Amino acid sequence: MKIKLPPFLKSYGFSIILIISIIIGSFLGIIYKKDAIVFKPFGDIFLNLLFTVTIPLVFFSISSAVAGMTNIRRLGKIMSAMLLVFVVTGLIASVVMVIGVVLYPPAVGVKIAFGTGINAEQIKVSEQIVKAFTVTDFADLLSKKNMLALIIFSILLGLATSATGERGKVFASFLTSASDVMMKLISFIMYYAPIGLCAYFAYLVGVFGPELLGAYMRAMILYYPTAILYFFIAFTIYAFIAAKRKGVSRFWHNIIPASLIALATGSSMATIPANLEAANKTGVPKDISEVVIPIGATIHMEGSCLAAILKIAFLFGLFQMNFFGWETIATAIGIALLVGVVVSGIPGGGTIGELLIISIYGFPLESFPIITMIGTLVDAPATMLNAIGDNVASMIVARMLGGKDWMTEF
Repeated sequence: MKIKLPPFLKSYGFSIILIISIIIGSFLGIIYKKDAIVFKPFGDIFLNLLFTVTIPLVFFSISSAVAGMTNIRRLGKIMSAMLLVFVVTGLIASVVMVIGVVLYPPAVGVKIAFGTGINAEQIKVSEQIVKAFTVTDFADLLSKKNMLALIIFSILLGLATSATGERGKVFASFLTSASDVMMKLISFIMYYAPIGLCAYFAYLVGVFGPELLGAYMRAMILYYPTAILYFFIAFTIYAFIAAKRKGVSRFWHNIIPASLIALATGSSMATIPANLEAANKTGVPKDISEVVIPIGATIHMEGSCLAAILKIAFLFGLFQMNFFGWETIATAIGIALLVGVVVSGIPGGGTIGELLIISIYGFPLESFPIITMIGTLVDAPATMLNAIGDNVASMIVARMLGGKDWMTEF
């Protein structure tokens, strides 16, 4: 006899299981403290499975989506709308954190001993751009370190398949079939998610929890609530803009698993599979979600925009500099957009972004490890914002291209 679950459990049962597993993991971390590192291998298994499937998933999902487009102009519209949404949401995130640091300056009373400095390599922007968009060998595409190059190759392959016409239909069918198989594989891997997330949170809370109580507490007190409020308020507003109340309902109905994976793993790449699944369940057309979400995982970082403003304001406070002038704030917002929407797509983008902050303002190199530590401490909520922002961005793009009834149509 088949057991019929109540509607609530049928809709949110798996999300509840994930939340319970995270709570259990957190308690294990508190109990075992540093010894909780023994749980890390079980979390690594989950993370490695996600990373292993991410490359073929991104390749087949993007290439099949582009290959299946009967009108290539639609791809151009998707890309244009996507970039507009990425910039606007990144700007909003930056302004939100500016308001936060004005109301609650993060470095008041914080004293940090400087080291002897670091030896930073001279970064050639032209070389970084080449490495970001291309690789020297096909085998190099099969690495999460070269995601942007893989995405570009997938788009070009999809375009070539579509342009081939009738002769390319068999290959296009293969790409579509492979994409469906990879999504099914994701559903298998998610059966292990409760164990993996429980183990990972036990490790994170046990090993890194005490760091949150150190010299950077004030900055964390600002970032964490801001990130949480942004997550619930801004994303709800974006979902409402995309599809009114139905958009809000469907978004929150499907996004919890992806949110928890992003929070636990600290990786936008690892969240791509769950993000795509959530977008598909929400009703976002596949040709939009399979372009916006993978690309967004490399060049759309709302959490990083928040963090960039925090880092800048933190350094201004340490060096007793005035952060509250309009020109200073405008420059900070511009840098945050550059770090969160452009530099993030370059290999080693996090490090480059931090060096960019230091070089533009002329801070000493000793300040590099300071903002690097801030980046580490805010990584989990920042990643959650980065990843889930891609999902709701795909909804807005669907609204821009499909009209107000896009969710009904699809």
